[in-house]
Amino acid sequence: MDYEIKTVEDEIEYLKGFGTFVKPKLLLHACCAPCSTYCVDYLYPYFDITIFYYNPNIMPYEEWAKRGKEFEKLLAKYPDVKIVIPDQSNTDFLERVKGYEKCPEGGDRCSICFNMRLSESAKYAKNGFDFFTTTLTVSPHKNAALINEIGQQVALLNGVHYLDSNFKKKNGYLRSIQLCAELGIYRQNYCGCRLD
Repeated sequence: MDYEIKTVEDEIEYLKGFGTFVKPKLLLHACCAPCSTYCVDYLYPYFDITIFYYNPNIMPYEEWAKRGKEFEKLLAKYPDVKIVIPDQSNTDFLERVKGYEKCPEGGDRCSICFNMRLSESAKYAKNGFDFFTTTLTVSPHKNAALINEIGQQVALLNGVHYLDSNFKKKNGYLRSIQLCAELGIYRQNYCGCRLD
């Protein structure tokens, strides 16, 4: 299979050339509603978006559920954006990161976590999506190059197309803070895993 690596920006520029068009189907892996705000706002004019809330790293369960409920506020602004919340368990995450519990944010544990979440996203993207990508790159605490490398690897393994992104560019993170304030969306103070 021929595989061309594309960025979100490449695809948007390509789509702009068509004027009126059928929006490609995009599966947007979302770590949380706050990070999704800017990403959805930016992508909405060009893609038919389905949010994929798969994050078994988020603990405790009450925190995961609270973050999931916050999507209602975002979806009220974008009612034709869909959301999928698949079955997931912290056990899956804990088994994968066994031995990496003391790694700091940005270390090997994060790479394992990114791989787990993007692998599940790639598998789900086989259900008729043109592309998938992730909101993870909007965070100033996350390595966009590493996330995109993992995204491309799991895309190839699953025969789907991943769009590289760096949503923190163009003040994406700042805009996400502003949109959260406008929409009244809860902003958590940690990524998700609490292994300390």
